[in-house]
Amino acid sequence: MKKFKTESQRVLDLMINSIYTHKEIFIRELLSNCSDAIDKLYYKSLTGGISGLNREDFAIDITLDKENRILKIADNGIGMTAEELENNLGVIARSGSLNFKKENEPNEDVNIIGQFGVGFYSAFMVAKKVEVLSKAYGSEEANLWVSEGTAGYEIEKAEKDGHGTVVTVYLKDDTEEEKYGKYVEEYEIRELVKKYSDYIRYPIRMEVTRYRTEDGKEEEYKETETLNSMVPLWKKNKKEVTKEEYDRFYKDTFYDSEEPLLTIHASAEGAVEYKALLFIPSHPQYNYYTKNYEKGLRLYTNGVLITDLCKDLLPDYFSFVKGLVDSELTLNISRETVQYDRQLKLIAQNIEKKIKSELTNLLENDREKYEKFFTAFGLQLKYGIYDNWGANKDKLQDLVLFRSLKKDKFVTLGEYVAEMPENQKYIYYSTGASVESIKALPQCEKVTEEGFDVLCMTDSIDEFAIRFMFNYKEKEFRSVASEDIGIDDSVEESAEDKEVTDFLKEALDGKVGKVKLSSRLKTHPVCLTSEGELTIEMEKVINSMPNAPKDKIKAEKVLEINASHPVFETVKKLYAEDKDRLKMLAEVLYDQALLIEGVAVENPTRLADLVCKLIG
Repeated sequence: MKKFKTESQRVLDLMINSIYTHKEIFIRELLSNCSDAIDKLYYKSLTGGISGLNREDFAIDITLDKENRILKIADNGIGMTAEELENNLGVIARSGSLNFKKENEPNEDVNIIGQFGVGFYSAFMVAKKVEVLSKAYGSEEANLWVSEGTAGYEIEKAEKDGHGTVVTVYLKDDTEEEKYGKYVEEYEIRELVKKYSDYIRYPIRMEVTRYRTEDGKEEEYKETETLNSMVPLWKKNKKEVTKEEYDRFYKDTFYDSEEPLLTIHASAEGAVEYKALLFIPSHPQYNYYTKNYEKGLRLYTNGVLITDLCKDLLPDYFSFVKGLVDSELTLNISRETVQYDRQLKLIAQNIEKKIKSELTNLLENDREKYEKFFTAFGLQLKYGIYDNWGANKDKLQDLVLFRSLKKDKFVTLGEYVAEMPENQKYIYYSTGASVESIKALPQCEKVTEEGFDVLCMTDSIDEFAIRFMFNYKEKEFRSVASEDIGIDDSVEESAEDKEVTDFLKEALDGKVGKVKLSSRLKTHPVCLTSEGELTIEMEKVINSMPNAPKDKIKAEKVLEINASHPVFETVKKLYAEDKDRLKMLAEVLYDQALLIEGVAVENPTRLADLVCKLIG
């Protein structure tokens, strides 16, 4: 028994038990090693060192022995001599693939997956014993490497037909926590190959059980099945791929019954090289707008899956995008994460620009489809504007849509500004539960009478996003519910009127900071506006949050009264004749204004009682 040539048995134990997140990864590692071995031999055939070999001659074969709990993975690649078995498997963390790649760089045809020399040892996560039978190409003799883990290994001469390597994994006994026997189940191996190694360039074959009925009897037979598709769709020329192929790939890969709204097939060369296949779904995933949703793209390196969800490849505001990236990245020792984040950052920046470019193109050339997209995912773009103190507003502000009160359709901010009259100073907006409720707001009357359009903001995030945008093309945003809307709506109050409004403010006992007469109202008797940065809509949203402060925040409200409305005549009459009754009317008018704003009144029962008393 030979000892592993490392500092201690503890090193191997660490590799087996700590490096990999999931035990099933061993399948990926062993298959990648097989692919590397074939790549080496195929490369030598291309460079003239060997003749008579064709790509079609190569394959990887998986054999399952369920009864004896044995898994075999065989390739007909370059194989290893006894010395190479000693060097590559007897010295932990020494990689024959890495050495081969260094010797042949910078040749573009060298595309070796394994580089660290530890992937093979992942087999010991599931195996109590591993055998490696190998015969180097052109050699007359084969050798068998055997190990039961940290104790060491043995190498002895053996017999083998043909060149290549067979790895035999003797699975551990099942425990309550781990069912190792699943790795000799056909369905499990089929799923793992599909998940991790579907795009290895050589066929991965397995003899599977089939059933047929003859003469009324069901009989079992064996048939060889190729488990992987080999040629990644994203590595094909875009002109060679049909829409049907893209759609089928998307639905099969991301488990969606509907076709994607948009497909983006991209590649890049230069500082970092990659190919990407991205999809924008036609609808949000069922849990998309919840904290349980996880963003990310699948990350491959040379066709081998590294991670299902690489979060670093997508900004949060494009988290709805599904897809994958394939690049020859520098990975960490377990090949589960990228070694240097600089490479990922470059790819992520390119992908972000590509997604924005494709969305902009869709907005300009297929408005109907873009509006469908925005209905599904526009909220996420608005969150992107609001997030991080508006750092990304310049990237996203031209992608957001709002409903135009004048046109009753979606418009961009650019379209709104382009049609502003010369005398319009601000971009006007109003918040509400729906476009219909905004149309009915008394605060809109003066603005629309002037011929100005109003953007309808019906999402709770809208006003927060607008505040972080500050302005658009040097035009400031202004809520129609602001006290100052930039349109003269003042009313010259007499001394008597001032006494009345002061009385109403006092009667409301701190609920409003001011009561004033206004000409902005046309058909309604009262409305609420606000002073300062905190608006009534913000007050409503913040106070409705689960983590809202116990002491409710309050906007600085202004109660505006229509000086031309019959109600104000009643107010003045009550001030002169029945101030107690006027106090009740002040509360009713204030609650009425709250309800118009969509804000719940503090005491609905008292409101009902006051109305009855005023009627009676």
